[in-house]
Amino acid sequence: MNDRLKQLVSPMNFAGYLAWAAIGWELVYSSWSPPAWLAQPVPAPALSAMHLAFLALFMATTCGPWPRPVERAMVLAQLAITFGLMLLARNSTLPILLILCVVQLVQMWPPRASVAMVVAINVGVYLIYRHVWDIGSPLVSTLMHMSFQGFAALTAWFAFTAGQARDELAAANADLLATRSLLAESARDSERLRLSRELHDVAGHKLTALKLNLAALARDPRFAEEDAVQLCRCLADELLADIRGVVQQMRQGDGLDLVAALNALAKPFPRPRLQLEVGEDARVATVAQAEAVLRAVQEGLTNAVKHSQAQNLWVVLRREDESLRLDIRDDGRGSGEVRAGNGLCGMRERLEALGGGLSVGRTGTGGVHLQAWLPVAA
Repeated sequence: MNDRLKQLVSPMNFAGYLAWAAIGWELVYSSWSPPAWLAQPVPAPALSAMHLAFLALFMATTCGPWPRPVERAMVLAQLAITFGLMLLARNSTLPILLILCVVQLVQMWPPRASVAMVVAINVGVYLIYRHVWDIGSPLVSTLMHMSFQGFAALTAWFAFTAGQARDELAAANADLLATRSLLAESARDSERLRLSRELHDVAGHKLTALKLNLAALARDPRFAEEDAVQLCRCLADELLADIRGVVQQMRQGDGLDLVAALNALAKPFPRPRLQLEVGEDARVATVAQAEAVLRAVQEGLTNAVKHSQAQNLWVVLRREDESLRLDIRDDGRGSGEVRAGNGLCGMRERLEALGGGLSVGRTGTGGVHLQAWLPVAA
């Protein structure tokens, strides 16, 4: 099940569907009197079309992600449809649709703006109650619905902030896991380097001395014809060649492998999905370089989540001549020039301090494209 389908059938959305269905049933099949300003009732098909339009906008908003202006526009459209229905049909359940709108708007506007909008919404409700529906106690009815909206808004706000805190905690945990993986890889690389040096300096030195002594024995007439001496010389040659091969193999693995750390960094993010490609020879020489690469990918993930609304993030790390190339791009749908905030500026400064650099642009489809490079021997 993909992310959008999960959002559509979430418990909170399902409760909204039930409320919408109950309101629609009463709107279409129950008897109600039209507002006094209408000469005759509005046909049921027209009201049904407006009601279905509200559902379509509600589902589209909740199954995002959309750019923030688009989401806000869809919520405002739902509010307009609800007030339109209240002006055309004197149905007591219609204000419940405003609760669904309020639940959405507290997630898309800052708290002060949300409070001001809720107050403005209920001023409109009061005016409709008093001048259009002409009910006996418009203020009491408005305050009652406003209390329901406030309860739903607070519940939604706390759920929203709890989700944000969970995501931030997951990101921090991912950062710790990536750092731990990096430290473990650094320790393995240091131990591998130490062992290769020990084999080369100690075992290789002593085997060379052994070869020289065996060669001296082979030149001695007393041992020149001894098969055991010749066998020992042959074994010493083979053993020295094997040790040199092992040292060379260990030397080829010099540098830090970032695959595990990068996967750990992206694992907690349900979106975007990380598509990682790392060349076999794409290893960084120092922990500082490894941290620069990790922070660059982390910034790419953060930008994709917060700004690009991307579903996928492609990360390619490869070696070209005497430099490492990091290519990061997403499938977001942005427009205009990418402005460098604190994250991108910090990334550029970190790379430049190591002798590298960063370029920022957009892909052909509007996603963000980051290209970074580092010298191999920084």
